[in-house]
Amino acid sequence: MIIKSAVLETVCGITSRLPENEQPEFAFAGRSNVGKSSLINGLMNRKSLARVSAEPGKTRTINYYHINDAFYFVDLPGYGFAKVSEKEKAAWGKMIERYLNTSKALKQIFLLADIRHAPSAADKQMADWIRASGREPVVIATKLDKINRSQRAAQQKLIRAELALCAESKIFPYSALSKEGREEIYQYLEECL
Repeated sequence: MIIKSAVLETVCGITSRLPENEQPEFAFAGRSNVGKSSLINGLMNRKSLARVSAEPGKTRTINYYHINDAFYFVDLPGYGFAKVSEKEKAAWGKMIERYLNTSKALKQIFLLADIRHAPSAADKQMADWIRASGREPVVIATKLDKINRSQRAAQQKLIRAELALCAESKIFPYSALSKEGREEIYQYLEECL
């Protein structure tokens, strides 16, 4: 897959009406510090179209990136570590749930998990939400460069077990630094399209 164009087309806040796109959407969900913006920038071949921040929780909206005038990357708000009120966290949860339940163009949801750690309770809840929307989560295990090669298989097995993924569920290890794993994700996107 070659990304020729990537444009931030729509930004939706808590009270915004979600767009009714006809082209396929690929959504990205994950904890606030899991590297979601870095992954999206890496996939789009851009340095900073998706805002990367030293402070977790900067994505507080649903951001639609139009890719190659053919499909969308949908960046969902991060969950877990953001320094916001419980009321605001609950509103983000409702916004994500509304997106998962109403988008007619949603092709697949990528659940990002830090490969160094066991998935959190919030990650497990997100995996359950994805299943409740009628899909099986596809996991992208980020921060691959932070562990040794010898640890990879064990950490993927841990993620699979903790998120109760079925045997056919995909896990794509990914490094934002080296872009290792990007080609496999591209190939999967092409298969979905």
